[in-house]
Amino acid sequence: MRTEKNDFKMQNTEKNKLKKIWSECLAILKDIIPEDEFRIWFSDLVAVKYEDDFLYLSVPSNYYYEYIEAHYIDELIRTIRRVISPSAKLRYMTKVTESNMMTMSSVNHPIVENYPQNAPVILNNPDMKELPNPFIIPGIKPIKVDSQLKDNYNFDNFVEGSCNKFARSAGYAVAQNPGKTAFNPFLIYSSVGLGKTHLAHAIGIETKRLHPEKTVLYISADQFLRQYVKSVQEHTTNDFLQFYQMMIDVLIIDDIQFLEGKPGSQEVFFQIFNWLHSSGKQIIITSDKAPVDMSGFEERVLSRLKWGLNAELQMPDVQTRINIIKKKIEDDGAACMPDEVIEYLAYSVNTSIRELEGAFVSVIAHATLSKCDITIDLAREIVDKFVKSNTREITIEYIQKMVCNYFNISMEQMLSRSRKGDIVAARHISMYLSRKLTKNSLVAIGEKCGKKDHATVLHACKSVETSCQTNKNYRRSVEDIEKKIIS
Repeated sequence: MRTEKNDFKMQNTEKNKLKKIWSECLAILKDIIPEDEFRIWFSDLVAVKYEDDFLYLSVPSNYYYEYIEAHYIDELIRTIRRVISPSAKLRYMTKVTESNMMTMSSVNHPIVENYPQNAPVILNNPDMKELPNPFIIPGIKPIKVDSQLKDNYNFDNFVEGSCNKFARSAGYAVAQNPGKTAFNPFLIYSSVGLGKTHLAHAIGIETKRLHPEKTVLYISADQFLRQYVKSVQEHTTNDFLQFYQMMIDVLIIDDIQFLEGKPGSQEVFFQIFNWLHSSGKQIIITSDKAPVDMSGFEERVLSRLKWGLNAELQMPDVQTRINIIKKKIEDDGAACMPDEVIEYLAYSVNTSIRELEGAFVSVIAHATLSKCDITIDLAREIVDKFVKSNTREITIEYIQKMVCNYFNISMEQMLSRSRKGDIVAARHISMYLSRKLTKNSLVAIGEKCGKKDHATVLHACKSVETSCQTNKNYRRSVEDIEKKIIS
């Protein structure tokens, strides 16, 4: 019993000590950071524990963590090292569920780091003893290539759907055995904001996890171009070439379209490509279009881009967009978001995953900073501002969902063969509004409405029109549903 009491006292002492330490830190930060900003971003932070030189702070959500890391990390680190210890480091904890906490470090995870390498001697330049690295200041030994991979762009948080299943599967196969599959080069193409960069990083991260000895490099085509231009200006093009040829095992070049109309950079890319490919090294490329649609590239470069596997990412369907939002909520430890808000965002933002995630973050941020509930009205306000230049997609599925909500029935019930009055009415109205509000044919509408033929759809539309003319309440219901759909 005494031991339990002593342990309890020790725990209380530690808690009080930690509380005092954090209060000192806050007092210092309050003098450094503007009052409004301090109130918004630091009033809800709580010191949870100090262990192994790490101070653990509880944050309301990942949004807080990301914002603090981006704007206040220098002041925060300086303060905790001043108050606690010069070796103090920082970690964040956010609640994912009632029983689980997620921990994030303020430093990158080591899995994406490449091993240091001894640079080979440049044979055609006897005065040069080591190979220059375009990513570090010359003279630093040994050479360590920064992979430039973002550890949060991994396969775990890459939501799979019919829009990306093929590309994701192929990318995972590449990571399993880089340079040894028929998928070399592996080219991922799509419109902007559909996940090309995420998938490219995920392949690199998985490669590092399975093959830590391999040197992986992610680089944008724009950065590659700037490095090449600098090498021409400094007369070090051979060194530039040999760095990529000798040091890299997996080369990931993002947005290759930026090399269009740049013959010099295409020439060095061609040489690097040939060397890496013939050496059994893996090449991964992303583009905003398929090679067959590219212009401004030399034919021999285009032939290389068509050599391996080309995989397209398409716009996710509604269900995949819903899954993406739910995954963001799970990963970010965000406050509970009602299903109706999730569905509204998924149906309303249909141009790109990037814009969908941006709308999601905007809703979370607005609710967090305003300390208000996440409601459909808030989501509608954010979406109206966020995608005001875009016409919201009205699909057959969205119309069906709104009709089901109005009649308080499930989608399965509406698509069934049931002849109950409210279910038949819902089925007919969804067909009628699909014909009125979308450009789909009667055949396409019938296919989505329980595999009905076009004659059935036409009959349903005429039935709704007749009922609207003879029944005011029925007409008012149809008008109410239509307003909800187009609002």
